[in-house]
Amino acid sequence: MNKPKLFILSAASGTGKTSLANALVESLPDLEFSVSHTTRAPRPGERHGVHYYFVNRKEFEEMVAAGRFLEHAQVFGNHYGTSRAAIENLLRRGKSVILDIDWQGARAVKALMPEAVSVFILPPTRAALEERLIRRGQDSAEVVARRMREAVAEMRHYTEFDYVVVNDDFAATMKDLTAIIRGRGDEVRPPNLDVAALLRE
Repeated sequence: MNKPKLFILSAASGTGKTSLANALVESLPDLEFSVSHTTRAPRPGERHGVHYYFVNRKEFEEMVAAGRFLEHAQVFGNHYGTSRAAIENLLRRGKSVILDIDWQGARAVKALMPEAVSVFILPPTRAALEERLIRRGQDSAEVVARRMREAVAEMRHYTEFDYVVVNDDFAATMKDLTAIIRGRGDEVRPPNLDVAALLRE
C-alpha cells in the first residue's frame, strides 16, 4: 500500500466479515483494525480494547454529544461507534485502516470521508447464511430467524458500496479483498449469485 487509506467492510450478520477483517490485518502489515465502541455485553472470549471497547449507554451518549465518533449507529438494540480521533491518528502514522461496520455506519463515514473505499460482503446463498448463523451456536432459533430477516434488509444496501464480494470461499474472498486494498480492484471476481433469491423475503 502507498498512501494510507480508510477501508470499510460491511455485511449482514453471519457473513464472515469479522473473520475476513482479522485475517486481512494479520496478513497485511500496513493495515490496522479499527476497534469500535459498543453498548452490548461481551460475548464469550471477547476482550475490552481488543474486540470492542465495551461501554454503558450513558458513556456512549456522552461520547456522541462530544462529537467523538466518526460514525455511530444502533443495531439489534445496541449502539456502536467508531472513534474519530483513533482513525485520524492511525492515518497520520501512515497506517491504512479497516472498519468492520454495518451499512448505516458505512453511509455516515462515506459522507464525511468520500475517499474511503467501501466493500460489501454477500453470502453465496440464503441457506449458507442461515447455516453460518446456526453453526455459531450463540443464538436461539427465534433469534436466528430474526437475524435472517434483518440480514435481508441489510443486504439490500449492497448497491451503495464501491465493491461487492461474495464470501463463497474464504481463500478466494481474501484474495479479492487483498486486491482491493492493494489498489487492484479490477482483479476482483464479479459476483456470481442469484441476488433476487438472496433478497427475497
